[in-house]
Amino acid sequence: MEEVERIFAKLPPEARRELLDYAEFLLQKYGKREARGFKFTWEGKLKGVKMTSVELQHKASEWREDVSG
Repeated sequence: MEEVERIFAKLPPEARRELLDYAEFLLQKYGKREARGFKFTWEGKLKGVKMTSVELQHKASEWREDVSG
């Protein structure tokens, strides 16, 4: 961290602003990964499907084979 502060202190004001902008971009890009969890937006979407989970896995495997050729 001291190295970052040392480099930052040597930069001209415009470059400092640019570096801060980039750091904020990285925080948005990588910071959310830690905070986000599973949303389960799919929950309840298969209520009408009359298959067991194993049958559904087999069907999904068939679909993948169909698509991949």
